[in-house]
Amino acid sequence: MTSFSFLFGIAQEVLWLHASVFLRVAPIIGLLPGFGEQSVPTRVKLILALAFTLIAAPALAPELLGHTQAPRVRLILSETLVGLVIGIGLRLFLMALQIAGSIAAQATSLSQILGNASLTPLPAIGHVLATGGIALMMVMGLHVRVAELIVLSYGVFPVAEFPDFAVVSEWGVAQTAHAFAFGFTLAAPFVLLSVLYNLTLGTINRAMPQLMVVFVGAPAITALALFLMMLVTPVILVVWVRAFQGFIANPFGG
Repeated sequence: MTSFSFLFGIAQEVLWLHASVFLRVAPIIGLLPGFGEQSVPTRVKLILALAFTLIAAPALAPELLGHTQAPRVRLILSETLVGLVIGIGLRLFLMALQIAGSIAAQATSLSQILGNASLTPLPAIGHVLATGGIALMMVMGLHVRVAELIVLSYGVFPVAEFPDFAVVSEWGVAQTAHAFAFGFTLAAPFVLLSVLYNLTLGTINRAMPQLMVVFVGAPAITALALFLMMLVTPVILVVWVRAFQGFIANPFGG
């Protein structure tokens, strides 16, 4: 009977170890670019969260086994909150790519072409950039980097401890501002093209008022935008992936 009680205690400890890791992993997977998209079925997300839990739990066992006896409500709330913070930070990077695509599409009059190509209404350029960025991340081993991030996150956010809300809110504002600034930076070539196009169109209109410059300029801006997209999209994706990898390596700075 004593042996059974001992084994039951070990089983309960191991179960809570995996449950506490799952509470942090599940929000990260639910918001992670690629794995957390709306097109991915919920069952697949659940399987991925369980798989990452099984990967991370053995590496975290020496650190967490003594802390799983914390109050259950505190453990559930704190781990879920930490997972949401990390997941939102990762999701903001994909939003930066989508913002870049929206800015580029609006600047070059391509915002209505294939606007509903995904579940989330996006211009064609935004959809191409987001899909290309996710595919490139997968090829470069996103799952390995995410597993490392989950394990190392316990060094920043110990188990069953709430993060400093003031620091987290300041970090969230900074990350949101960075997402918009980074998106505009990625879309800068299309914005410059739009400025040059409008200046040229204005000059031609002043020189030849009787010419319908819009009918001449619309095909030109479309062709130039598509040609520029072919040239700069690989560069945009490489710059974005490197920034994303840098964020995963050091998401909170310091």
